[in-house]
Amino acid sequence: MPELPSTARGTATSRRILDAAAEEFAERGIAGARVDRIIQAARTNKAQLYAYFGGKDGLFDAVVADSVDRITDAVPFDAEDLPGWAVRMYDEYLEHPGLVRLVTWIRLERRPTGPLLSDADHRRKVDAVAAAQAAGMIRPGDPFDLLVMVIALSCAWSPASGVFTAAAADPAEDHDRRRALLHDSVRRAIAP
Repeated sequence: MPELPSTARGTATSRRILDAAAEEFAERGIAGARVDRIIQAARTNKAQLYAYFGGKDGLFDAVVADSVDRITDAVPFDAEDLPGWAVRMYDEYLEHPGLVRLVTWIRLERRPTGPLLSDADHRRKVDAVAAAQAAGMIRPGDPFDLLVMVIALSCAWSPASGVFTAAAADPAEDHDRRRALLHDSVRRAIAP
């Protein structure tokens, strides 16, 4: 990916491009997204988009990296409280459903199998799960498989669900019930 701008104005423009592109890609995928709609929403031009991101594929990669960074910052990983982390992920998916839609498009258009993200991001989490296992806080088993299961449970009501997708506007008691079930289910699944 090309180096992003270092000026305040350039940083603001690249941020607008990333935000507009995140919405466009989440709604339409890589193939369906249109650069013209992105630059119009970002109030910029193609030359800047291409200078900053190298094209639509580079922009998609930057949007995915930015989205992963945002959710990682918003919901710090805590292997010692996987039930609480899963509930915080549920809330993040409610607040930002576009991230889950982006992941779905990656699976449909780029990586249908295998790891979704870089090994470095998962490695840190897997190592933390393994350390919690060694401390007797989490059941034995492959730490990566346990992490995948917890993430899947946190997505049970997300846009990735084949059964039901929750919305922030759902009644508060519905969210409270789901959070309690999610917390208890993860707690039981990982119990030593």
